[in-house]
Amino acid sequence: MTPELLDPVVLQTDFPELELHASGKVRDVYRLDNEHLLFVATDRISAFDYVLATGIPHKGRVLTQISLFWFDFLRDLVPNHLVTADVTRYPATVRSYADLLRGRSMMVIRAEMVPVECVVRGYISGSAWKEYKASGRVCGIDLPKGLKESDELPEPIFTPATKATTGHDENIPSAEMTRLIGPELSRELRDISLKIYTKASEYARQKGIIIADTKFEFGRTAAGITLADEVLTPDSSRFWPAEKYQPGKAQESFDKQYVRDYLEEIRWNKQPPAPALPLEVARKTSEKYVEAYHQLTGRELDV
Repeated sequence: MTPELLDPVVLQTDFPELELHASGKVRDVYRLDNEHLLFVATDRISAFDYVLATGIPHKGRVLTQISLFWFDFLRDLVPNHLVTADVTRYPATVRSYADLLRGRSMMVIRAEMVPVECVVRGYISGSAWKEYKASGRVCGIDLPKGLKESDELPEPIFTPATKATTGHDENIPSAEMTRLIGPELSRELRDISLKIYTKASEYARQKGIIIADTKFEFGRTAAGITLADEVLTPDSSRFWPAEKYQPGKAQESFDKQYVRDYLEEIRWNKQPPAPALPLEVARKTSEKYVEAYHQLTGRELDV
């Protein structure tokens, strides 16, 4: 069931009592104290590297609540940075913002983040497909000849990327990851990323969703290597409806498809200022995000 699109979208947050730690395309991160951060997922949406003028209703709630689901699902594989998403347990300084924070925020342990995106691909799509067509390889990994777009790979592959504050992350060979963070940590992150992807993708497939690829972020805390930020959301992953999967072409997906299609239709030059979206495009995109959450978790979105 899709929630009614009655609530105003949240495009900006402002908590004067808190220090803004970081602000990304979607999330605003605030410092609570020396050891804890407050992650707030807005309804902002980006396409072609620009944040659009129109928000997507409930998007921030979906990203937060789907991450909460996966943090719990994966807790036996790897520690995560979540402390609580119960706003009644937040510091008193922000409890007055409970209505805004409920369902779209997390109090987390502050981690020393690893400067590498840990990408796992089980299917060939996106930038990997472009690279494979040009060279027969992806991030230095030789792949079988004759693969079609969206084909399932013989086994999942680990293809790290550098983290970009603006624009696209850049795929790098594993040797470059080793140079950046060292061989031991590189091996640990590769192994845990593949384990997470395998467990999650097997579960999702039972729910009718193919996780074609995804990216993870890790940091170090007192618990050791810790899964952080968002995890296995429609923003950080390619979710495909399994019943419509047909290799040899791009797939329908549970993410920004309606937005990208609209921007291509109006022939936006992909330069600022980014255009606003019609209500119907925002509505359909919202429905896709909520549908992905409901299908994966079997739960109704907490709005």
